[in-house]
Amino acid sequence: MTVYDLRTENQTRPLGLGEFHPRFSWKLRAEEKNVAQKTWQVQVSTNDTFTKLFWDSGVVTSDQSHFVPYSGPALSPQTRYWFRVKVTTTAGNTEWSGAEWFETALDPKFSMPGKWNLPFISPEGPKEGKSSAAKALKKEFSLPFVPVSARVYATALGLYELTVNGKKVSEAVFTPGWTAYQKRLAYQTYDVTALLKKGANQLGALLGPGWYKGELTWMRSRNLWGKQLALSALLEVTGSDGQSLTLTTDGSWLAAESALTYTEIYHGEVYDARRESTEIWVAAQVIKTPKISIVAQEGPLVLPQERFAAKKIVTPQGGEVYDFGQVLTGWVKFTVQGKAGDKVVLSHAETLDAKGNFYTKNLRNARQRIEYTLKGGGKETFEPRFSFQGFRYIRIEEGAALVDTKKLEAVVLHSAMTPSLEFECSHAGLNQLHHNINWGWKGNALDVPTDCPQRDERLGWSGDAQIFAATAARLYQVDGFFRKWLRDVRADQHADGSIPFVIPDVLLRNPKKEPMMKGSPAGSTGWGDVAVIGPWQVWLASGDQRLLDESWPMMKGWVDFIRGKARDGLLWDTGFHFGDWVALDAKEGSFFGATPNDLTATAYYAYSTELLAKTARILGKEKEATTYEKLHGRIVKAFQTEFLTPRGRLAARTQTAHILALVFGLIPQEHQARTIADLAALLEETDGHLTTGFLGTPAFCDALTGAGRLDLAYQLLLKEDYPSWLYQVSKGATTVWEHWDGLKPDGTMWSTKMNSFNHYAYGAVGDWMYRTIGGITLDPKAPGYKHIVFQPQPGGGLTHSKQKVESAYGPVSMEWTIAEGTWTLNFEVPPNTTATLVLPSGTTQYGSGKNTVTVPAP
Repeated sequence: MTVYDLRTENQTRPLGLGEFHPRFSWKLRAEEKNVAQKTWQVQVSTNDTFTKLFWDSGVVTSDQSHFVPYSGPALSPQTRYWFRVKVTTTAGNTEWSGAEWFETALDPKFSMPGKWNLPFISPEGPKEGKSSAAKALKKEFSLPFVPVSARVYATALGLYELTVNGKKVSEAVFTPGWTAYQKRLAYQTYDVTALLKKGANQLGALLGPGWYKGELTWMRSRNLWGKQLALSALLEVTGSDGQSLTLTTDGSWLAAESALTYTEIYHGEVYDARRESTEIWVAAQVIKTPKISIVAQEGPLVLPQERFAAKKIVTPQGGEVYDFGQVLTGWVKFTVQGKAGDKVVLSHAETLDAKGNFYTKNLRNARQRIEYTLKGGGKETFEPRFSFQGFRYIRIEEGAALVDTKKLEAVVLHSAMTPSLEFECSHAGLNQLHHNINWGWKGNALDVPTDCPQRDERLGWSGDAQIFAATAARLYQVDGFFRKWLRDVRADQHADGSIPFVIPDVLLRNPKKEPMMKGSPAGSTGWGDVAVIGPWQVWLASGDQRLLDESWPMMKGWVDFIRGKARDGLLWDTGFHFGDWVALDAKEGSFFGATPNDLTATAYYAYSTELLAKTARILGKEKEATTYEKLHGRIVKAFQTEFLTPRGRLAARTQTAHILALVFGLIPQEHQARTIADLAALLEETDGHLTTGFLGTPAFCDALTGAGRLDLAYQLLLKEDYPSWLYQVSKGATTVWEHWDGLKPDGTMWSTKMNSFNHYAYGAVGDWMYRTIGGITLDPKAPGYKHIVFQPQPGGGLTHSKQKVESAYGPVSMEWTIAEGTWTLNFEVPPNTTATLVLPSGTTQYGSGKNTVTVPAP
């Protein structure tokens, strides 16, 4: 019996933790079955030997082992603390665990609006808003002692890369990340002890426009938050004898132009290596500190992940085209050799056209182009700094003979979320679909949940995040990622409670307006509902009740906004809505599906109100719970009166109308059979194919399964001809597409106006796959896998499935096989949790341990 995997705020060894009331988590490892924790004890110390004890919880009778709150004395800022855990269980007691640590961030008072006390310095003037060049800063200083501990705390207006003595302080990229800059900015903490030395040292920074002042949106706007790049940093160094040195950004720093003469998120970079070490250094400018909240890093940093080698391919149009075998988000690292002034140019593309040629028309204005000018004199290696590309293929437009093509390397970039789920089954197409869903999320989880990573958009669309949140929370440990982004949702929420279409809200700040989006770019059904559904789904998977608590005002504000707009406070029939976006039942040339907006809006209004009432109960807000439960009941009745005939027929004869009415519980019991039959008839009319868009598709299989038509759900999922999930697989997709017919059966492309081949939204079916095929379901009565429901539902001819989830309590797994009329199920329940196995023959309760059950095949 051992305790392992100790975490603070669900992180391992967080450096610069901004939460000064942290929570601890741990897992139990035991060979015995039915193990439950009885007591726990946590000790916190200021050294790893625990001779300087800071807090001892004493023995606490509780089975809680996840998000256990620290309740000792106030923690000091910029301090490393060690902690350890000892528990008693029903199967015996443990010794003290090994020690783990967390290190606190700067004093939280500095994160209050207008209280940041470190100067911002800029390498450029206030009239350089149109500049896309990266600029350099440096500070040379002498350290009179050998460093034993050194930290840098840094942030920027724009993106920054920090170096100490010419070496990067971290592998993290795109720092300080993308937040609602008008209200919030993150700073990062780095341990730079090993990079410093006694004597002469240099702290350097390279700044790029990024999201702060660079070009954004298809309307090609820039300077949406500011016109000047700037850095704010603090270096603190201590020696063995208590010596110290403190250095901050100030007017003594120097600034210069850099060799990176152009860098934009959408368009790529231009780098002239001949300019290296030729800088003309001038004094940096101290600028006004923004009166916003500058907070410690909240979510995972963006880091390099996998790397792919390239394979040269032949295209009809010729040229040097290389295939990395996977649509991904990141950049290409390459090595060249030539004389000074030689140039290498790379272009990036997601796909090839019908003739097999390099295809970039779907990028719209985004250039995705890298230009590198050599300095000469030997081998030179380059990779971008402040621009990422969405691609599978590259074409060397110029200088191919200079490139060592054996060293072409695609570097995958995304937020460093911990993977949670492994899945495979007996259907090769579904295994590839799972792969595509996973890569679609990875490609669009670069600090914010974006719609796509390649064209001139790449925005945090709230609708995409809403429909995919449940799937994302199964694939990865996303509580930190979404906590950070949901705080920006709250920051950008309008005073009336409406939620912007994109977060951070570049559309409201944009001086140019999209004609299609009438009025304020906020308040669309299904999009704004991320304010409620997002926190709920993350809580369900992680068990983080604190997230629900801090999200409550936002959740309530959204529902109250709808109530204020709805007719009689019940039927939402006003305002602009995307509706069932890009559904196949839309009119020719339209993006808007055929399901009436007042139906989808009222349906989502009912669902969000229901979740809000449940959240109120969880948080102990009994009065609010009762209020919103009653409101939910009235909305449901109003929906039935407005959209159901007296005999129970839905007025809107679309697949999505029936799907939403069923999954959101809006159909009276006496009319459910008819609604199910009508949905089946609609499906039959399209030969078993879907015609749904963003709002209908994610819930389609759930609607059929919940209605007792598991057979139709499998038939829908396993369709291989257009339109279907597996149609994309049959066309060689390695991610999920934006459109069912992004690549048409005849090989032609959907419109160049909006045709991403890396768009995770339709991958939301993954949640159904992992619950129904994989057989592992979350229980809202005991979230975060504290209680597990095993309920695999085989169908579609599948004979095997294997799924594993790394939960907060340890591995949860379910593997089943059907052979010779027998259904064999092997499943594992981690210590300190319980499970229910649900089979057609009945339900059985289990404690922890590994189990095998054999029953007749269903």
